[in-house]
Amino acid sequence: MVAMFLHIVAHNVKNRVIQREFMRSGETISRHFNMVLLAVIRLHDELLKKPQPNCLGALDETYIKVNVPTSDRARYRTRKGEVATNVLGVCDTKGDFVYVLAGWEGSVADSRILLDAISRPNGLKVSKGYYYLVYAGNPNADGFLTPYRGQRYHLQEWRGAENAPSTSKEFFNMKNSSTRNIIERAFGVLKGRWAILREKSYYPVKVQSRTILTCCLLHNLINREMTNFDIEDNIDEVDSTHATTAADDIHYIETSNEWTQWRDDLSEEMFTVWELRN
Repeated sequence: MVAMFLHIVAHNVKNRVIQREFMRSGETISRHFNMVLLAVIRLHDELLKKPQPNCLGALDETYIKVNVPTSDRARYRTRKGEVATNVLGVCDTKGDFVYVLAGWEGSVADSRILLDAISRPNGLKVSKGYYYLVYAGNPNADGFLTPYRGQRYHLQEWRGAENAPSTSKEFFNMKNSSTRNIIERAFGVLKGRWAILREKSYYPVKVQSRTILTCCLLHNLINREMTNFDIEDNIDEVDSTHATTAADDIHYIETSNEWTQWRDDLSEEMFTVWELRN
């Protein structure tokens, strides 16, 4: 049962392939797949990593292709034309997932998905004084720390001694980007392990959303049991000689003024979405 499930998520093969490999009926394979899927999800309290104080980790969204009816494809179509679900992933500083929200349509903005995550009764929680690193598309607010806008940010922009940061804000952005890159690497490892996340699967979107969460839980389990495993950083650390003066040091970062308005506007949008869905 478990072997069939792992074979499907690791190689993204059709039911008839598993029938031939394991000599079982299609109904048996489908039933066993869903039994293992739900069993792993029930372990989420055990397998989801508990965040640590201060910088809790980083969050980002990623697209995962899905199989939906023709009538729903427009809502799931991304800006690049792919039919996918927009998945919010939150990980700690070691690359273990602490929160995952799958199922939103690919056309939905990242900020709306984040609002949904923090608005749910059992959603993403950030204790006062702690924060997650986020990219510049989100407001700088309590619990979410963005880079400075209008400054260099992406890691490739810092390569080479001639590109070393020249101000405290640039240095902050470099460190922010380097640390937040852990979520991008976690997504890379996740999709590298499970082929079912690299191409659209053969299951309904509801089952696919559960599969995404299950793969994240198994990702954490593998990281826990394989003590010698670590997510490799393929981007060289920038050797910066930048030093700030006392007047140049950053002591406190103000939250952005648009945070309250951003939440109010999106809350109104979310109420409309929930009405339509219910």
